[in-house]
Amino acid sequence: MKRLGLFNIDGVEVGEKENHVAGAYGRMRERSRGKDTTVGHWEIAGLVSEKPLPTYPDGFPQEILDAFSAQTGRKVLCNKPYSGTEVIKDYGKKQVETGALIVYTSADSVFQIAAHEDVVPLEDLYHYCKIARKILTGEYGVGRVIARPFTGEYPNYVRTANRHDFSLVSPADTMLDVLEKNGFDTISIGKIYDIFAGKGIQKSVPTKENKDGVGRWFELQKEDFNGI
Repeated sequence: MKRLGLFNIDGVEVGEKENHVAGAYGRMRERSRGKDTTVGHWEIAGLVSEKPLPTYPDGFPQEILDAFSAQTGRKVLCNKPYSGTEVIKDYGKKQVETGALIVYTSADSVFQIAAHEDVVPLEDLYHYCKIARKILTGEYGVGRVIARPFTGEYPNYVRTANRHDFSLVSPADTMLDVLEKNGFDTISIGKIYDIFAGKGIQKSVPTKENKDGVGRWFELQKEDFNGI
């Protein structure tokens, strides 16, 4: 990495600079507006967002919650920006007792739904996320609707690896679409498929956690593919 120019990048204060750099190096400037996983990955893939995706520091509008409850048949708890671990600590017991869905957000453009797997089966939770995804369009089009299942007994609830993201579809083609249309392979590892809502991706390799993802990446390097 030193030889390729890593330590020559402006602002990097570790390592020794290379006199004969073998690569191209530089510091990228963010162009998209908005702080969100979806917007960031769109920009990495060549799509700049001029308008930030909506965020809800005061919770979601009542009309959104009313539509969500009407279509899911379940009431809503919380509706505030919250830490994912703290929200199940504070609202998990009531969720288990009532069957209502914990809806919360963060600084990002997300609509997160938490429920105990023994109370709301995973397929039901994913179905509720799909309902929310259809509601949250246009001016309410958040970057992601996220299923946040948890298990355990009060007060020791824990989130599981069965999280699932339902992203907004990109408004225009990304690098993945261009590659696919020109006959190149596009393979995703982990949640990348979810982040791009499957658009432009031919093959998805799901993973449970980071270590698993790194292992699958090394495995794929042994396969014969022509693309990314």
